[in-house]
Amino acid sequence: MQGIKRKIVYVTLYEAIAIASTTAGLAGLADHDAGAAGIAAVLASATAVAWNLVYNTLFEAWEARQAKRGRSLLRRVVHAIGFEGGLVLAIVPMFAWALDTSLVDAFLLDIGLVVFFVLYSFAFNWAFDLVFGLPKAAA
Repeated sequence: MQGIKRKIVYVTLYEAIAIASTTAGLAGLADHDAGAAGIAAVLASATAVAWNLVYNTLFEAWEARQAKRGRSLLRRVVHAIGFEGGLVLAIVPMFAWALDTSLVDAFLLDIGLVVFFVLYSFAFNWAFDLVFGLPKAAA
């Protein structure tokens, strides 16, 4: 699977799992109201969808220009860290608002989620590539 169809399937699967995980984590582990946790998760997901499309388009354009093909462990780690790093800048203010907390507390909460999502992104991307194959840029 390639092109826009691949991106739509990728984003849909990734974000569905992310919303469920984030809502459960914020409500259960961080002891926030389930409604507020759900709002924070949906806002974070919408932001992540937009960032995902932009980031992966840029990453694959860069990847297509590389002499070495395939997705090594290092390339997968760089991809996951770059994606999650960009989200921190957008999600912290949203968490502060949705969870009615300070920017510092929202940042600390987001750091915990970043650790989770770096691991989740790494595992999800690897599994997605195994199931659907590599994109043309990496094949």
